[in-house]
Amino acid sequence: MRYIPLKTAALAIVCIAASALMAHAESLAIRNCTWCHGASAQGYTPAPRLAGQRVPYMQNQLISFRAHTRDNPFSKQYMWGAARSLSPRAVRDLTLYFASLAPDPANDGDRELTSTGRTIYQQGLPDANIAACVACHGPNAEGVAEIPRLGGLAYTYLKRRLQQWGEGYHATARAPMPRIASKLSRDQIEELASYLSFIK
Repeated sequence: MRYIPLKTAALAIVCIAASALMAHAESLAIRNCTWCHGASAQGYTPAPRLAGQRVPYMQNQLISFRAHTRDNPFSKQYMWGAARSLSPRAVRDLTLYFASLAPDPANDGDRELTSTGRTIYQQGLPDANIAACVACHGPNAEGVAEIPRLGGLAYTYLKRRLQQWGEGYHATARAPMPRIASKLSRDQIEELASYLSFIK
C-alpha cells in the first residue's frame, strides 16, 4: 500500500476547500441576481430577463451601474448597490453564466399590436426619418456584439425603457437610440414592445 505524503494530502484538501468556497461565492452572486431577475433569469417586472442576453452588453451595463452612469430610477434604486462590489472577474463570470441560459419569450404584449410593431422593427418610420431596428439589433432581435438582445423581453420592461430614453435617461446609450426613442409616440412604443415580447 502506498501512502500519500502529508504535504500532498494537505494541499489536496486546501484545493478542494478553495474550489468549494469559490463555487459557494459564485452561487451567492448568482442568487443575488436571481432574487429580482428570476430563478432561471427569465425576468420579473421591472427586472429584465438576463438569460441569453449578450455578454458585452451585460458587462457594459454592470460597469455603468457601478459608475452610476446608467441613471434611470430603478438603476439607482437597485442596481447601483448590487453592482458596487463586483470585481472584473465577477462581472465576467456572471455575464457568461447568464448568457449561457436559454431565453424564453415573455409573450406578454398585445397580440393585436404585433403586426404594426413588426413593421416598425423591420422597416422603421421613413416619414419620421427613423431607421429600422433590424439594422442594429438583428433580424430576430438577437442583438449584435454590444447591442442588446431585445427579442422576447417583457413588454412592460421594453415599454418603460423606451419611455425613459424619451425622458432623458440615456447617459449610457449610443446614437441613434436616444433620438429614435424620443421620436416614438406612445402608441408606437406599445406596438414595438408588444411585437418584441413575442419573439423567440
